[in-house]
Amino acid sequence: MNKYRKVIKPKEALVKDEDEIRVTAAGSVSAYISRAAKLFNEMEKTYLTITATGNALTKAVTSAEVIKRRFKGLHQITKLGSQEIVDEYEPLEEGL
Repeated sequence: MNKYRKVIKPKEALVKDEDEIRVTAAGSVSAYISRAAKLFNEMEKTYLTITATGNALTKAVTSAEVIKRRFKGLHQITKLGSQEIVDEYEPLEEGL
């Protein structure tokens, strides 16, 4: 592995919707609940989307459950997907 170097690819610029809450492993559940309250009350949105990957999935589920209890009349639609990650390596020496 010492004869190869990982190719660093530029990250794609993802556009975040106004009604989307992106959950991270470092964020707090209360911050996500506050954001949901702002979306429903101040911005008068009728729905929101919670997205998470990896270790943040448990916080996303917890946030969704708290939001459903706090704001009556909501329904949950769950969509699961997968994301394929491909690492590319280039040789440091010729002939490899």
